[in-house]
Amino acid sequence: MSVFPVTHRLWGHGRSVCLALSLLAGITISPAWGADSAAPAVEFSGTLIKQVEGRRHQAQVFVKGDRIRLEYKYAIKTDYGYAAIEIIRLDKAETWYLLAQRKELLVTPVDVDDVLPVRPALPGEKERVLVGDATAVGRAAQLFEVRTDRHGRVERFFEWVDVEAGIVLKLVSRDRDWSVEYERIRLSPQPDYYFDEPHGYKRRPSPAGPRVQG
Repeated sequence: MSVFPVTHRLWGHGRSVCLALSLLAGITISPAWGADSAAPAVEFSGTLIKQVEGRRHQAQVFVKGDRIRLEYKYAIKTDYGYAAIEIIRLDKAETWYLLAQRKELLVTPVDVDDVLPVRPALPGEKERVLVGDATAVGRAAQLFEVRTDRHGRVERFFEWVDVEAGIVLKLVSRDRDWSVEYERIRLSPQPDYYFDEPHGYKRRPSPAGPRVQG
């Protein structure tokens, strides 16, 4: 069985992380642009592609406000078995890994640096510069250059933000081989039960997170 390890999750690289284009405009705006507190809840689904150092990973994504469901093409391998589904509940500050063979829910604290970016504001964001109008996933977007400083590590990104929904369609690091983008996306209501604890599963707390077997 192929494995999509936790250390190469959709947002992180190593344990906690997040194009040769020239700037077309030099408009600097506040890093708070697109903050979740000022934006309405968004609901959508899509196919997400992550590229890390030449390796391509894929997952189906379902988003409903502050809840995210990831269905991996390649399962995550933990000390307790394989998990093909991850549910992130920001409202509870928890991440759940569904261990189907054991009928258990591996519960870990949310790592903000490791969460898939939905809204434009990035962890540790220091500066945001508007590049101009663009297109991503066949949708009208605005392209930004964003600079972050997380744990003393400065990194620059290009970020494509959907004009209609205000969500991140594509994010590319300028400083390393790392990117996330949608192959397709659909704005539509998502059922509540996608993000609920499955019936018959026993919770297994794991404060240190799901350690990958290697």
